[in-house]
Amino acid sequence: MSALDISNRDARRLWLAVNGLGAAPMAGLPDVAAMIRTLGFVQIDTIRNVTRAHHHILWSRAPRYRETMLWPLLGQKRLVFEHFSHDASLIPIEVLPNWQEQFRRLGQKAATNDWYRSGLAKDEVRAIRGRIEAEGPLSTHAFDSRATSREMWARPPHKKVLDQMWYAGDLATSHREKFVKFYDLGERVFPDIAADCPPARDQIGWLCDQALERLVIAAPGEVQRFWGVASGPEVHDWLARRRLVEVAVTGADGTRQKAWALPDIEVRLAEVAPVARRLRLLNPFDPAIRDRNRLLRLFGFQYRNEMFVPQNQRIWGYYVYPLLEGDTFVGRIEIKADRAANWMAVIGFWPEPGVKWGVGRCERLDLELRRFARLAGITDIRWDVSRPA
Repeated sequence: MSALDISNRDARRLWLAVNGLGAAPMAGLPDVAAMIRTLGFVQIDTIRNVTRAHHHILWSRAPRYRETMLWPLLGQKRLVFEHFSHDASLIPIEVLPNWQEQFRRLGQKAATNDWYRSGLAKDEVRAIRGRIEAEGPLSTHAFDSRATSREMWARPPHKKVLDQMWYAGDLATSHREKFVKFYDLGERVFPDIAADCPPARDQIGWLCDQALERLVIAAPGEVQRFWGVASGPEVHDWLARRRLVEVAVTGADGTRQKAWALPDIEVRLAEVAPVARRLRLLNPFDPAIRDRNRLLRLFGFQYRNEMFVPQNQRIWGYYVYPLLEGDTFVGRIEIKADRAANWMAVIGFWPEPGVKWGVGRCERLDLELRRFARLAGITDIRWDVSRPA
């Protein structure tokens, strides 16, 4: 049986739809926990350029989302937990029974990695855990060991110990205050799921199933990169045990690539709605663009995050947002803000080659910038570079 052909336009529509970026943004107050379940997880990030990445990602799908809506899901309602997929993320609590193998693997990796070697004696390590057991949730600021290096990424010994136990699931993020992480015993944060934990192979298979449910169409490497948990051989083992549909997806450059799709792919293709024309300012960590190879193949949009690239080596800028209009990336924009001083400034703007910025498109960008500023409580918006014309 020949592979099912999927056009580039249909592949884009499906991808944006499953990422909550296809239809017009939801009206009314959002169900934030449901949004995170739909996405699989939301990456969290320390940098607050205008707003932090996790807030921006959720706002892009629900304009009435506000920053106060997220953290109660972790610290009070326990509807999500924080751990590491491809990066630090908030993950639906329903995933926890199938996350135990990830705790084991990352805990083992941290225990044998020089990056996490604290240099503390075993009794000192036990004392750190003992304080949390006795006193309740503590942040890294409750401990006073000092880093032995002045390098940017140097961390004090107690922070290495806390992180090693956090990766292993022995400690968990209890809550965050002004983005500061508080550690508590895992057994006091996580629900008792001992009876619900499947064998390791089944956990990996379940995570692969969940990845494809959110990718709809994917090559094995894309399934592997979704969570960042399974190895390549494990993904191929999973693939051999699943009844999937072989497809050939046309990329933005016209080339066709073999991939796999869910059994109901033809129904999904028939039911997916046209993409709304809205212009959207996406975060660099948005799940729709996180896999840069997939982004380039489907949309012909080459993007890299240059925050940690030396300034003289950047192509674009420090914190640059892709601009998505409908199913096409039409440019990128660099913004910075001072929330205390109530201003947000455009400091860089680059239209995509061949994209014309007429009056209508410029008005849609201005409207999106006003919406974005409102999320941060900012009313003064200015352009420090030439506006598109």
